[in-house]
Amino acid sequence: MTVTTVATRRGYGTFECDGAQIRAHCRHLATVVTIRGDINAANVERVSEYLWRFTLGSNPVVLDLSDVNHFAAAGVSLVRRLDEDCRAAGVEWTLVAGPAVLALLGGDGELPVARSVREALRNLAEAIVSRRQLVLPLIKKTA
Repeated sequence: MTVTTVATRRGYGTFECDGAQIRAHCRHLATVVTIRGDINAANVERVSEYLWRFTLGSNPVVLDLSDVNHFAAAGVSLVRRLDEDCRAAGVEWTLVAGPAVLALLGGDGELPVARSVREALRNLAEAIVSRRQLVLPLIKKTA
């Protein structure tokens, strides 16, 4: 099944998935996937399939659920599956969760969570700088 059969294109890059509007855009540091509306048992599989394709690359993913109005228990499986897929593919990811999402997920610290897309991107930038600082002394020793 392709993304075209999963969701109908609506507007400028926005996909409608039975009450959830999804938009993905590539930023310098990550692909930001924003979901608005409702995530429930009726659309969770379609939304999950749409998200899966972003775990295939090497670009980090920021999943912005801050504007989700209704987040059913089925949504928890969506977030857990994304976490598993990203870990398996070695893709960094961050969740930006709104009140509806946080109410079900809680704050157990298992998932990489940021308060905003801006914070998530800043954290990714800081992680890149930290990795470069770790590698720089190794490069100097071999030169």
